[in-house]
Amino acid sequence: MLTLIISGANGRMGQAVSAICEADEKLKIVAGFDPDTTKQHAFPLYVDPMEFGGKADVLIDFSLPASLGGLLQYCVRTKTPAILCTTGYSEADEAEIMNASKSVPIFKSGNMSLGINLLADLIKKAVHILGTDYDIEIVERHHNKKLDAPSGTAYMLADAAREALPFDPDYVYERQSIREPRGPREIGISAVRGGTIVGEHEVIFAGLDEVIELKHTALSRNVFANGAIAAAKYMATVTMPGLYSMNHLISK
Repeated sequence: MLTLIISGANGRMGQAVSAICEADEKLKIVAGFDPDTTKQHAFPLYVDPMEFGGKADVLIDFSLPASLGGLLQYCVRTKTPAILCTTGYSEADEAEIMNASKSVPIFKSGNMSLGINLLADLIKKAVHILGTDYDIEIVERHHNKKLDAPSGTAYMLADAAREALPFDPDYVYERQSIREPRGPREIGISAVRGGTIVGEHEVIFAGLDEVIELKHTALSRNVFANGAIAAAKYMATVTMPGLYSMNHLISK
């Protein structure tokens, strides 16, 4: 049986992970971490990770960047592999994650969907084939409760294009204050927030007389929850400290 800790247990994604675990007898949640303890579960809930004296095979985090410090402290102390599914990390947060990965295995992805990670690979292939004659624009859409904009997935897709380009592109987030033609080294990133949109990401390659569009639509949060559980199963087999990603899971 795989034992799990869910950070952000009372959030939308935490509850989605919990529901999947409850239906699978091979998965057991032994504790949850969340600043909001109003909703109770079959497992104990803690505000401070250090209050939990037990252990688990893997920790799955769907919380907020503000929770990162306490989570990494717990994981390093107990040598618990972590699946970091949260987005919106600062440069300081990223450095903290990198430092912790020297002591414990950490899996980090801007998006836990297999389809999104396939999309990132398709973007790289498209850039290699199309070259630099196509303008790249990314449009992401999410529900009106999402805090960070652009999304971590939008950055992940932009970074995939950056990796394949022969130059370092400029990310442009808004154009209302810019009175000039679009630069050839730009990647535009636009964020839409509204309703209950789970997640949509569209990558546009606009060239001379033709437009190519690659798009991924998440119809349920279970897409991300199942991806996180697949990552947890993989990380439960990892013993070496380091920073792991969806590429490791896909290529295993």
